[in-house]
Amino acid sequence: MAEQQRQSIAWKDLLWLVFLGGLAFMDPINEVHKQETLLAIGLFQIFEPRLLAMIPSRGRYYSVLIKILLATFLMMHSGDPAGGINSSYYLIYFLPVMTAALLFEGTGTLIWTAVTSAAYCSLLIPAYFGLNPTLEEYVLTPEAAKELALRNIFFFLAAVLVNPFVSESRRQARRYRLLAEELAETNRRLEEAQEEARRSERLAAMGQLTAGLAHEIRNPLAVIKGSAETLTRRLQSADPLTTELAGYISSEVNRLNTIVTRFLNFARPLKLEKRPTQIPPLLDRALKVALERWPEAKVEVTRQYSKDLPEVIVDPDLCEQAFVNLVLNAYEAMIETGGKLTVSVVAVNSDGRRGLEAGIEDTGPGIPPELREQIFNPFFTTKKEGVGLGLSLVSKILDDHRGWIRVSSEPGKGACFRVFLPAE
Repeated sequence: MAEQQRQSIAWKDLLWLVFLGGLAFMDPINEVHKQETLLAIGLFQIFEPRLLAMIPSRGRYYSVLIKILLATFLMMHSGDPAGGINSSYYLIYFLPVMTAALLFEGTGTLIWTAVTSAAYCSLLIPAYFGLNPTLEEYVLTPEAAKELALRNIFFFLAAVLVNPFVSESRRQARRYRLLAEELAETNRRLEEAQEEARRSERLAAMGQLTAGLAHEIRNPLAVIKGSAETLTRRLQSADPLTTELAGYISSEVNRLNTIVTRFLNFARPLKLEKRPTQIPPLLDRALKVALERWPEAKVEVTRQYSKDLPEVIVDPDLCEQAFVNLVLNAYEAMIETGGKLTVSVVAVNSDGRRGLEAGIEDTGPGIPPELREQIFNPFFTTKKEGVGLGLSLVSKILDDHRGWIRVSSEPGKGACFRVFLPAE
């Protein structure tokens, strides 16, 4: 595409040189100023796109004005002794007129066409009033005045004919650009929805698998624990080492039983007890839990709660549990080096649904791109301790509330978890 565009520009540049070269071989050929002006017009026309790109706000004004000045200078050195007012080169004024029609809307086009017409008529001043002794006196006869008016009318006629087509083309381009932006945004939302659907499917499948495994594991654990407790009672007076080992069996069984219980809690459908709830107090309690766990942590907490936030219909206990997990994760990411934790709540409209969006942003090491989708999978964890159910449970809680959780992160620049809870 870029190669085709460069070829198109090269062809247009070549055509400009051919047309202006043709004018250069027209009378007067020996007029140096005429040839220099034609060269300047050709070069400016070739480099005009760069000017418009360098100065997008004022470039179009400079472009039309420079073309008017060059056209006027060409007329002064390409006409009869009367100063060029009757020169056939007056058609060069269509160049700034067409440029104005291409770059401006209707009013701007008419204004610049009037300026062009005035520049053309200004050639009457040195000829008609004899201000330049090198020029013959010019007599503005009724026929000459009629011809002059006709030429100026054609300037306006060309501008009025061209500008509507250009304006419509500009509106279509703007409409297509907006449609492209909307399509890109729709695709982005579709990708997020697909990612959330895949996540929900994985959570459901893993939940069913977890429930089955947990029940199968729990029965032998009960037998092992009962046997270990019996051995402990019978070996109290025997070898102390044997008694200690039997105690280890019992304690490890208890730990496994706790993990199985957490698996079962994750697998069971959540029973939501919804009621109107303010979200900021839930976040404040989550921050308090993290502060009580790590009172010495060098974490600066910033709260950014919008005013007059509406209540949302949620289960406050489950939502608080979700916020606690997210805040604890943020603290753990900054526990060694310290950092800044920003907690925010704003009212938003997500995919046509009103609700609140809570943001939990830390300045920790961030999340590698290849792990951003996996962190919500059950049993996935990068920590030395834990079973990897924290973010999975958060995602499940939000799914059951018909909300969503999304993460954005740059390695070395922290992570931001955004949570949406619908108002209804």
